[in-house]
Amino acid sequence: MNQKEVLYDGEAPGHPGKDPSWTSSAKDGIGTSISRESLVWFTLSNGIVDEVYYPRIDQANIRDLQFLISNGIDLFEEEKIDCDHKISTLDEGVPAYKITNTSHKRRYTIEKTILTDPRRDVLLLKVKFTPLKGNFDDYHLYTILNPHVKNFGYGNDSWVGDYKGIPMLFAQREDVVLALACSTPFIKMSCGFYGISDGWQDINKNHTLSHQYSRASNGNVVITGEIDLKASNGNFILVVAFGNNPAEAGQLARSTLFNDIDQIIEAYTLSWLEFQQKCMNLGQVGKKGFNIYRLSIVVLKTHMDKRLSDGTIASLSIPWGFAKGDDDLGGYHLVWPRDLVETAGGLLAVGANIEALHIMIYLMSTQNEDGHWPQNMWLDGTEYWHGIQMDETAFPILLAYALKKNGQLKKINIWPTIKKAVSFLACNGPVSQEDRWEEDPGYSPFTLAVEIVALLIASEFAKEAGESLIAKYLTEVADYWNSNIEKWTYVKYSHLTERLYVEGYYVRISPPDFSDAPSPKDGYVPIKNRPPGENRALFEYIVSPDALALVRFGLRAADDPRIVNTVKVVDSMLKTETSTGPVWHRYNKDGYGEHLNGDPFDGTGIGRGWPLLAGERAHYELAKGNIDRAEKLLKVMEMQVGSGGLIPEQIWDAEDIPHKNLFNGHPSGSAMPLVWAHSEYVKLVRSLEDNNIFDMPFLTKQRYVKENHPSNLKIWKYNHKCSQMDVGKILRIELRVPARVRWSIDDWKTIQESETIDTGLGIYYVDLPTKDLSEQVKLSFTFHWLAQDKWENINYEIELTNKSSD
Repeated sequence: MNQKEVLYDGEAPGHPGKDPSWTSSAKDGIGTSISRESLVWFTLSNGIVDEVYYPRIDQANIRDLQFLISNGIDLFEEEKIDCDHKISTLDEGVPAYKITNTSHKRRYTIEKTILTDPRRDVLLLKVKFTPLKGNFDDYHLYTILNPHVKNFGYGNDSWVGDYKGIPMLFAQREDVVLALACSTPFIKMSCGFYGISDGWQDINKNHTLSHQYSRASNGNVVITGEIDLKASNGNFILVVAFGNNPAEAGQLARSTLFNDIDQIIEAYTLSWLEFQQKCMNLGQVGKKGFNIYRLSIVVLKTHMDKRLSDGTIASLSIPWGFAKGDDDLGGYHLVWPRDLVETAGGLLAVGANIEALHIMIYLMSTQNEDGHWPQNMWLDGTEYWHGIQMDETAFPILLAYALKKNGQLKKINIWPTIKKAVSFLACNGPVSQEDRWEEDPGYSPFTLAVEIVALLIASEFAKEAGESLIAKYLTEVADYWNSNIEKWTYVKYSHLTERLYVEGYYVRISPPDFSDAPSPKDGYVPIKNRPPGENRALFEYIVSPDALALVRFGLRAADDPRIVNTVKVVDSMLKTETSTGPVWHRYNKDGYGEHLNGDPFDGTGIGRGWPLLAGERAHYELAKGNIDRAEKLLKVMEMQVGSGGLIPEQIWDAEDIPHKNLFNGHPSGSAMPLVWAHSEYVKLVRSLEDNNIFDMPFLTKQRYVKENHPSNLKIWKYNHKCSQMDVGKILRIELRVPARVRWSIDDWKTIQESETIDTGLGIYYVDLPTKDLSEQVKLSFTFHWLAQDKWENINYEIELTNKSSD
């Protein structure tokens, strides 16, 4: 029957459909054309297409796209569940895929070549359906697509339509429209509401598409089309085209279908091979059959947006997506400045310098007015979460330094960006509102390391800009923070030191009010993602591999006894052996992971091992001279990839739970791929090639490891008050506005006054001549605010002691 003669059943019943969810976060493949003309990205898992993104890489529009198979009588099979899956790329380092799905009962095979049209906003599937039992008369093949346009499952419209006589299925939300079309016109089409009147429900129950609904509006909708197997002889092209209106989407779909598909595949493949050839060739095929180095280059490049200045998201996935709905809009398809800089570092490691520069320009364009970057953001710079993580403001300064070393900043005026960022760091550090795991405030060894490096780098940029006062000030602050790392984060004489026979160790984080403690103790920190009663702990018992950043960034030597002690504690408490090698946890008592029974993380859970941390540990081993150990850990990362060669965020490190697809030593249900992990992998490959830590700044290692620069300062400021200082130190008082400091060392019997110096960074300071004062002297001070001609009316006191506070 001609499609125009079909009498459709009208609006589908069951509005608005069952609650939407996303799909598996453990991807087997990701892809996009390298061309900027095509603004479509796709993901694959379980043998089918999952989320498809358009026109930005942070905007998903499809939950999944797959085939259903029936015989019209008593057979119903779902491609992702009832088939064995085999996936491969069309060429090494090219994110175009061939998937072969074979029925468990060997009834048929479905071979799919999946890529995007390099010249159009179109996802393309070249499909071959082959009966292994019977012939085409014995099968009905349906394509079924669940739209989640503009990141929402609810609020979608769908309808049966055509473009200039070519039958198509459409879905729309606001200004984004998708069109599903086939080279051999669909013989049946229907729209429905998910879980109630959709094609899956109909075919599962009736073994045919018995209802043909013309529309399903404003809900969680599904579109279904039956493939004409006889007319196509089992060979057909399926396309999903995107546009701003139905006509645009329809025209793009039809245009791709009219093209020579093999030429499209060739153009897509050649452009990726050309990009790979521009990168350093340091990889090789490993035991699992993948060249993870080449795949990692694909991951880094694929996660870059094409419209908004190459902003890069953390992952084309939503962790535990099958358990997440419309209330989790962002997933990991957001920009984290820390991950972004790590990605740029990976690009530099493989020789993709221009791409790394584009990331720097993106960061320059999204910096907030006060100098910091959002915790995470949409590609246009709009904040998603609103925390402040000081390392995310420091990291872009490190990227600027790396680009400068590579000769990429010759025509870029980077100093204003760095000046604003370092002003924010100096004003608000060293304490961070959140650590790099986005959870706790306080003094974090990792954050401190990145902040201090950023201060020193910014000092070098200030010198080149002729800002000598700023340069001197930043160096002095860096020296002061560096000299206090142990005071703020190194614990001695705890139960752990006694049990593990070490003198001390660096903690994961210490509370923000411990600036005066001779050695941190007796404070509590929150433990996020844990149930009530388990959500706080004495911070001296919470450890993390984060302290290895002190070595990675050149602040402490790899064989420093304090580092060696910490490694011993970390291995005792956080290391787990798995079937594919060791993994390390973020910190003890971590709750970000599946539950004990394998149920997905739902706000609480049990943290699992991260391959990323194996990479960080390998860099430490390399810094220590243990090259063999570093190479073994590189192989561990290669063994812990998923079935498509992608590196996951977390590894399942408990007993197998087969019915939940959780196997020891293999990816859990968290994000896969994690771009940060792939960046760490390629940086490790480069570091091993160079026999040197690729991203270790020379200037910090020279200053703090080789020269061991001390600090003669004690700094007091409103967000970092102190009540004690050591004899022999100079007291520096830092304020945010100009003031006259009135001070006394004899309980106000005599008074002295000093005016602040303007640093040019929004900080005004005065150094009081306290170096020669004796022990037990009490220094009192207050402020006269010059602009308001007003006194503080509060007196502050600092007691001089003998080596008790620094």
